[in-house]
Amino acid sequence: MSGARELARRDALCAATVRALTGDEALHYRGGRLYRQLRPVPLHAPHLRGERTTEEDFESTRGAADASALRILYSDASLHRSLMPDDAVARMVFDMLEQLRCESLAPAGMAGVERNVRHRFDTWSLACYESGLLDSDIGLLIYTVAQMVASRLCGRAVLEATEGLIEATRAALAPLLGVALAGLRRHRGEQRDYAENALDIAHRVASMVRDVRHAFVESNAASEEENETAARTMLGSWFDVDDEEGDAERLALAASGNSSARAASGENYRVFTTRYDKTIVPATLIRTALLREYRERLDTLIAARHINVPRLARILQASIAAPRRDGWSFGEEDGRIDGRRLAQVIASPDERRVFRRERERPHADCAVSFLVDCSGSMKASIEPVAVMIDVLVRALGMAGVATEVLGFTTGAWNGGRAKLDWLAKGRPPHPGRLNEACHMIFKEGDASWRAARGDIAALFKADLFREGIDGEAVDWACARLMARDEARAIVVVISDGSPMDGATAQANDANYLDQHLREVVERHDNARGVEVLGLGVGLDLSPYYRHHFAVDLSAPPDMTLFSKLAAWLGARRRSST
Repeated sequence: MSGARELARRDALCAATVRALTGDEALHYRGGRLYRQLRPVPLHAPHLRGERTTEEDFESTRGAADASALRILYSDASLHRSLMPDDAVARMVFDMLEQLRCESLAPAGMAGVERNVRHRFDTWSLACYESGLLDSDIGLLIYTVAQMVASRLCGRAVLEATEGLIEATRAALAPLLGVALAGLRRHRGEQRDYAENALDIAHRVASMVRDVRHAFVESNAASEEENETAARTMLGSWFDVDDEEGDAERLALAASGNSSARAASGENYRVFTTRYDKTIVPATLIRTALLREYRERLDTLIAARHINVPRLARILQASIAAPRRDGWSFGEEDGRIDGRRLAQVIASPDERRVFRRERERPHADCAVSFLVDCSGSMKASIEPVAVMIDVLVRALGMAGVATEVLGFTTGAWNGGRAKLDWLAKGRPPHPGRLNEACHMIFKEGDASWRAARGDIAALFKADLFREGIDGEAVDWACARLMARDEARAIVVVISDGSPMDGATAQANDANYLDQHLREVVERHDNARGVEVLGLGVGLDLSPYYRHHFAVDLSAPPDMTLFSKLAAWLGARRRSST
């Protein structure tokens, strides 16, 4: 059986299990992710996220499905949302504790469900240990709390492989959390009473996290608010965050469907002709004086928002950068003996500063590409989008992250010369993409923000906005990043709607480009070379992008939105396989 068919079979089995446990017929799996109709169901704990398991460990996949079903079955979502704390870190911990409560309520007559859920948790626990996620103070703290709560709720021992590692942390936490842990066990059948104790634990853990000195934020330059934001982004990365939907709950969901033309023809995605495709630099098509006016207009819009760009840069660095060894620090009081100071030990036996230690500094070995959908409907939102892109590019540059700004549109409305060629050949059926693709470069990856600031303002050129062929543009942007040397590559697609080209839709069907976009994103998710993220402007893009964030730009972007985007951009994601 092929890999794709095997994954589809697993999705079908997991969906059947979840529907049987919950009685909710709208639930289904797609690409290893649980959906209710077209909207993904949030995953509430780190052990339910991560990579799809191997064929030999299907029990772990079933465990994630069973755990999701138990959450739907035993947790009142409205009550849970009403009790959620305001602090971001406390909110994450509170969410995790509610998930563990639901898993502890597995029906006694369903031993298989209980076994699957425990296997999933233990598999995740062992993976944390083997991958080094517990090397940081924050990682070890959250992991220990998860082990203590799971052990207390289910009456079982913590994972033996990590028992020695967490022993000291568990001993330190026991007197602080002991009373609340006992309350969790006593009230696990009553969500509201359980939540009182869960909130106590969540607030205490959040306080501990705030006290951790983050290597990414210099203590003499960061405010308390910045330290909390940095802690949130780092914690989000460790958790492989799933709270990516932004304003999606109150925004419309993008329509999506499969192509009937492709199903009828049995063919893959086609392009009728690439003869008229082109890649342009829009700034070269604009008079210098007009481009200067565009830049002044953009500067005015940004100045009105009072964005603290240096602060945002520190938040982004905390979110994206990873520690890298950077030489040695000498004259330390512990570490490795410095051979050059042995004579000093003999001359002054009381001298302690004769050691050296490896020095680590944050390093952002990452490139981010912003791919802007320049279809006609985006013209109405281009001002706040341009502000958002310009500020992020500038802040990422200050954080040491390479950036480029790209765009995509079509060379003509309703097909242009490509459609005329098709008509001249007698309108052969199923021609595939039937327009002139136009890719645009507003900023090259090696150019600084200062050097490219005028070119970025070319986003205001109104006649660029026509139609959109999203899938090919995503492939193009990913190929550009894969040609670079950075260890991590991220493409952020900024769009307000589904792919649409009138000529292609008329000659094939309305979902022809739609299905191709989903296939392209899934392929890159599986390949893991580039992280493809969907930033929806007034629209929930979850039908296309597994990692998505929706923003409402009816109000101009502010520092709160930029902080959320920083956490979302920096989150360490594990793509499905």
